[in-house]
Amino acid sequence: MTRTGEFTFESASTPQWEAEVRARLAACVHRFSGPLSDLIARDANEGDTRMLVADFLSEGLNYSKYGELTTEYRTSGESIDYGILLGDQVFAFVEVKQCGQELDHRSLRPAKSQADKDGVEWVLLTNGRRWQMHHIGAGETSGSGLVFDVDLLDAEEAQETLDLLFHLSREAVEDGRLDDLRRWREALVAEQLADALLADTVVEAIRVEVRRRTEHAGHLGDADDIVRTLREDVIARGLLG
Repeated sequence: MTRTGEFTFESASTPQWEAEVRARLAACVHRFSGPLSDLIARDANEGDTRMLVADFLSEGLNYSKYGELTTEYRTSGESIDYGILLGDQVFAFVEVKQCGQELDHRSLRPAKSQADKDGVEWVLLTNGRRWQMHHIGAGETSGSGLVFDVDLLDAEEAQETLDLLFHLSREAVEDGRLDDLRRWREALVAEQLADALLADTVVEAIRVEVRRRTEHAGHLGDADDIVRTLREDVIARGLLG
């Protein structure tokens, strides 16, 4: 097990490149916490916040400040602060807000509109402290919405912050990890979970467990009874949890 500051992660079964990215990112989060706290304390403007974000994207997430962060979409009006390039394609837009500003749907609207127009699938919305990754979709493919939302200064959620931010690193994006996380989020919507709950393998596992609990080994149980109860009582009436 590797430990970096308050972060820990398994390394024995982790690919070497991933262990290196996680260690780099953990060190960067720790290093940036002081300057970020200073920005917040003095209610720094958006320009100062933008500089910190660019440095974090470069040093922590490994996007070249001069080769992979473009400001070509920045204008005097509503704008995109950065476009993140992978190869010759824009992978994501970055919208930076002042460090003291709360992030909400209004903060996302200009970047989302530009992403829809240009066919860019992802938008990163941040005020330096909170980092939100939104999947917008492309063309006629609808987006998944908010994929993760982390707070760099939340000590209690430090490990989860590292685990989620890892997916935004250049190496993880190129390895398909961000898309894997997006698909996992999509699979957790209520309709998908309800469908999974009615799968044959799940119903069979429930049947075996019910038999164990009732100790009626002589009665095999009826899968149709389980499906009907799940569909009509548990799912329809929202009895889970």
